Amino acid sequence: MTTTPNILIVDDHREIRDALKRYLERNGFRATAVESTKAMDKAMAESRFDLVVLDIMMPGEDGLSACRRLRVERDVGVLMLTALGEDTDRIIGLELGADDYLAKPFNPREVLARIKAILRRTERPQVALGGPYGGKRLRFDRWTLDVDRRILIDEDNKEVALTMGDYQLLVAFLERPRMVLSRDRLLDLTSGREATLFDRAIDNQVSRLRRKIERDVTSPELIATVRGGGYCFMVDVTENT
Repeated sequence: MTTTPNILIVDDHREIRDALKRYLERNGFRATAVESTKAMDKAMAESRFDLVVLDIMMPGEDGLSACRRLRVERDVGVLMLTALGEDTDRIIGLELGADDYLAKPFNPREVLARIKAILRRTERPQVALGGPYGGKRLRFDRWTLDVDRRILIDEDNKEVALTMGDYQLLVAFLERPRMVLSRDRLLDLTSGREATLFDRAIDNQVSRLRRKIERDVTSPELIATVRGGGYCFMVDVTENT
């Protein structure tokens, strides 16, 4: 089974999507290019994609609406393409759950770098953690985290797989229960980088993690938002071997 990342490019400009498709394929990715969100839906029904490069301004359904749908329907990375200087679209896209944005015109090498960064954050882990929690299970609320397998187990013994980003963020919280953690601190703990202007990577990741562990994502009880401060994990954590 191939592990080569599969990228879906959605842009109504043929020259842009075809050129980007060729560039990604030359750099070791699989890539499919389509001209609309309708074609995107068809492609995603037929194949599994790791990331969608999604243009905002398209005829018919625009990229913002499509991004909103993807966040509900799929577990896939999203890189938004925006018109140069369209800060409003960029901010809205990030608020809707896009992992990153890039303004047109862009350098294909920058697209490649952004794609690789998103895939690192959303990669599904395959190896054991080891380290100080190796061989242990961390219990909180109705959940148990199997550290070595990086899998969540609920009270009914149902397993929930975590992406690398989910796992790193959850461990950051479990190691620091009831502590207020700023977005900058969480970004440093999970990806080792500093936040930039309009950086919503942590907010997006928190939203995804909440959808997996909260009973009601509209009224979260485990991960609380602290106004002006960041986030706080609100329950105690115990260790089991």
